[in-house]
Amino acid sequence: MLIRNLRSSVAAVRRFSAAAKVKRAVSSKTTKESGGGGDALGRRLLSLVYAKRSAAVTIGKWKEEGGTVRKYELNRIVRELRKLRRYKHALEICEWMTLQKDIKLLAGDYAVELDLIAKVRGMNSAEKFFEDLPEQMRDGITCSALLHTYVQNKESSKAEALFEKMKECGYMKNPLPYNHMLSLYVSDGKFDKVPDVIGEMKVYTKPDVVTYNLWLRVCASQNDVDRAERVFLELKKRKVNPDWVTFSTLTNLYIKSSQIEKAAATLKEMEKMASQKNRIAYSSLISLHANIGDKAGVQRVWKKLKSCFPKMNDAEYTCMIASHVKLKQIEEAEKLYTEWESVSGTHDPRVSNIILAAYINRDQMDVAETFCSRMVQNGVTPCYSTWELLTWGFLKQEHTKKALEYFKKAVGSVKKWDPHQRLIAEVFGRLNEEGNVEEAEELVVFLRNAGHVSTETYNSLLRTYAQAGTMPLLVEERMKKDNVELNKETRSLLKRIHKICASEVSSICSPLEVPKENIV
Repeated sequence: MLIRNLRSSVAAVRRFSAAAKVKRAVSSKTTKESGGGGDALGRRLLSLVYAKRSAAVTIGKWKEEGGTVRKYELNRIVRELRKLRRYKHALEICEWMTLQKDIKLLAGDYAVELDLIAKVRGMNSAEKFFEDLPEQMRDGITCSALLHTYVQNKESSKAEALFEKMKECGYMKNPLPYNHMLSLYVSDGKFDKVPDVIGEMKVYTKPDVVTYNLWLRVCASQNDVDRAERVFLELKKRKVNPDWVTFSTLTNLYIKSSQIEKAAATLKEMEKMASQKNRIAYSSLISLHANIGDKAGVQRVWKKLKSCFPKMNDAEYTCMIASHVKLKQIEEAEKLYTEWESVSGTHDPRVSNIILAAYINRDQMDVAETFCSRMVQNGVTPCYSTWELLTWGFLKQEHTKKALEYFKKAVGSVKKWDPHQRLIAEVFGRLNEEGNVEEAEELVVFLRNAGHVSTETYNSLLRTYAQAGTMPLLVEERMKKDNVELNKETRSLLKRIHKICASEVSSICSPLEVPKENIV
């Protein structure tokens, strides 16, 4: 459980720091490409960090000052803003270009705008935009953009209908729409549809590396090494160049299948492809080397990464710290965490949670609590996962009071709580074993206030009463007030408690047996 929480934390922090990484790179790039001046239009637009500020107003002001606006420059800025996930400003630039009579827009420009509308205003707005496009602009490019929107929103029926329409119109001359459908089926777990799509693709166009990577993902999901190797062989026969994702997927599959020699071979190929252009590949390499227990490989890739870039981001620190933990190099992980503390501007608790989880997994709860205090002192605000990790740790040690304390902190740390049913069950399980009716009642009140009282909540409470052998007060009335229904188990528990209590009353009230020798 703790490891699963840790993995989700690692994934989340990777996404978070990736954006920061792109931002720094783009700022440098924009200054160079726009002439290096402090008033470069690209620099101004990329500096609009806050969503409330208008890109259109900024462009207008630039023109008023005598600045020149070129379409290719705006397109480049839109690309950079999309990388930064600053979709609102990117859309405002696209909409500004649409209003300019001297700027001629192509189908590709409208496709980008449609994608941005979907991200900023939703799928329905994107559909309306597509319907309002001039007839000649509703071609394969804009249709692919709309198809991508349906795939992103998991609208399978709409995606399949549009896909068929695109085939009727002869828009299947490149692998993009096929890859969109493959992505939809892979994410939905409809692996049986993948071979048919690929077979059809081979008739109308040629699969690309994205196609093969998606196909390999299916093989990996099904732990099918033989088929994955056949897919990779086909890729090479068709002279499609594999990328680092290809080898990463194969390596993961080999590791899962305990074929470590093959994993080491594909890792070697993957390492050749890591460069400044695909920086994220280094993090994947480090994790994979850790997964096969290759300490030397982990250090080698980390050293290469540090030689390529002047500053490590959160994702890379997270990956390396987690790898040290996996390799049971706790001291190295602690040293690297201290380094991260000294250079980080994010104070992201998800990085800290890796060290915290390591202590908890080693049953070092005193150390874990001390570390949590250190987090707070150094400006790191604990998040839901922090408190949840501590809750699990104290549940494992059967320290009910502490577990309840951190469970309540976890729920209180979020505006909207998505109940973790297994965690709730474990907390009630501890109270049940102890027959701790008082704490169980307090927990029901707490869950009610958090807006998540259910039939199972009351059933857990009743189990605690049954264990304690005491009678709860007005349970059915309380459930009715909370709009919670009684189920079969609820009624069974109530009968059981009545029997236990009736038996105890009967034994207390029964007449004392008089010894035979005292009878005259």
